[in-house]
Amino acid sequence: MFKSKSKNLTEGPIFKSILVLAIPIIFSSLLQTTYNLTDTFWVGRLGAGAVAAVSLSFPVMFLIFAVGGGLAVAGTILVAQYKGKKDEFSVDHVTSQTFSMMFIVSILIGIIGYLISPSIISFIGADAIVNPMAIEYLRVSFLGVLFVFIYYVFESLMRGVGNAKTPVFIVSATVLLNLVLDPLFIFGWGPFPAMGVSGAALATVCTQALAAIVGVILLFSGRYGLRLKFKSLKPDFPLIRKMFFLGMPSSIEQSSRALSFVFLTLLAAKFGTIALAAYGIRNRISSFLILPALGLAVAASAIIGQNLGAQKPERAQKTAKAALIATFISLTTLGMVFFIFAENIIGWFVPGDLEVIKMGTLFLRITAPTLGLLGIEIVAGGILRGAGATASAMTLAVVSLWVLHIPVAFLLVNYTSLSEVGLWISFAFGNVTGATLGLILLKKSNWQNKNLTAKFGSLSTQITDEALVDEGLSA
Repeated sequence: MFKSKSKNLTEGPIFKSILVLAIPIIFSSLLQTTYNLTDTFWVGRLGAGAVAAVSLSFPVMFLIFAVGGGLAVAGTILVAQYKGKKDEFSVDHVTSQTFSMMFIVSILIGIIGYLISPSIISFIGADAIVNPMAIEYLRVSFLGVLFVFIYYVFESLMRGVGNAKTPVFIVSATVLLNLVLDPLFIFGWGPFPAMGVSGAALATVCTQALAAIVGVILLFSGRYGLRLKFKSLKPDFPLIRKMFFLGMPSSIEQSSRALSFVFLTLLAAKFGTIALAAYGIRNRISSFLILPALGLAVAASAIIGQNLGAQKPERAQKTAKAALIATFISLTTLGMVFFIFAENIIGWFVPGDLEVIKMGTLFLRITAPTLGLLGIEIVAGGILRGAGATASAMTLAVVSLWVLHIPVAFLLVNYTSLSEVGLWISFAFGNVTGATLGLILLKKSNWQNKNLTAKFGSLSTQITDEALVDEGLSA
C-alpha cells in the first residue's frame, strides 16, 4: 500500500505553507514557460516573420487552454475543500469526474480547432508571408490539446491536495526533451526533416503527450492522496453539472484574458511585422515575470480551499494577506531588474534586429514598473477562486480588461498620435486599475465565509442513495 503524499494545509506556519507550495509551482510554471521561450529563441533564428507567426498563434492557444484551465479549477476547488473536510471518497470521485469531463471537451476542441485554423488566422490578419506559417503552427498545436487538458487535470488535482512537487519532476523531463527536439524539428538536424515553425509546435506536442501519459499513470496509482478509478469514470451528470457551473466562470475569466490578447494582438498587427514581433517577445518575457504571482495565487487558492473546508476562515484570511504582500514585493523587484536590462533581454531573442530591439525595449520599460500591481490582481483572483467565488474572480478579469484596459488601448491607438506606444501605455494603465479593482472585490465580497462542501454535500452519501433508488426501481 502506497503512502499518501498529499499535504495538510490547515495547520502550521502560514507563510511557510505558502512558500512550500508556491515555490514548486513557480518552478513548474517557469519550466512550462520555457516551452514558449525555447520556441521563440529557435524560431527567432528564422526571422521576424516566423516570430510574428508564432505570436499570432499564441493568443489563440492561450484562449483554448484557458477553457481547459478554467474547467480544471472546479476540480481543484472541490478536491481542496473535501480534503480539508477529510472526505476521501468525495476527493476520489471528483478526481474521476474531472478527468472524464476534460477528456471529452479536449477531443471536441482539438478536432474543431484543427479544421478551422485557416479561418482563425485569416480573421486575426497578417501579411502573406506570415499567414501560412501561422496556420501550420496553429494546426499542429491543436493536435496537442488533448494532452494539455489531461495534464491540467493531473496538475490541478495535485495542487488541490497540496502536492506541488510531483508535477515539477514531470515538467523538468518534458522541458529537457523539448530543448532537444526543437532544433531537430525546426532546422532538420540529423535524420529529421526541416519543418520550420511547425517543427517547434510538434516538439511541444510530443513533450505534452509525455507529461499527460505520466500524469494519468500516477493518478491511477493512488499514491498522492487521490485516486483515478475506472469504475468512477462513468459520467455522474448531476456532479458534472455542478462542476461545470463552478468552473465555467473561471473558463470565462481565463477566456476573457485570452480574447483580450487576441484583440490586443490585432491592434499590434496594425503597425506591421516589427511591432508584432516586439509585442510577441515582450509578452513571452511577461509570462516569465508573472510566475511568482501565479505560483502564489495557486498556493493561496489551495490553502484557502482546504482551510475553508476545515472551517478555519481566520487562517484563510491570513493566508490571503501574506500572499498579496509577497507577490507585490517579488514582482516589483523583478520589474526593476528587467527595466534596467531591457535592451539586453530583448536583443537575446532577435540578435541584430535593431528595430525590433528598440521597440521591444520601450514596451518592456513602460510596463515593468507596474508588475507588482499586476501581481496583486493575479493573487486576488486566486484567493477568490480558492473560496469558490469564481464569479467574483470572473468579474475582476472581465471588468479590468474589457471595461478598463482594452477601451483605453483602442482609444490611444486610434485617436492619438502615439501609435504603438499608446498600446504599450495601456498595459501599464491596466495593471494599475486591475490591482485597485482586485483589492476592492476582496474587501467587499464575503469570500472567507464560503464552504462548498456544505453546498455540494458528501458525494458518497449521494451515490449510495442513488444506488438504493436504482435497486428499488429494478426490483
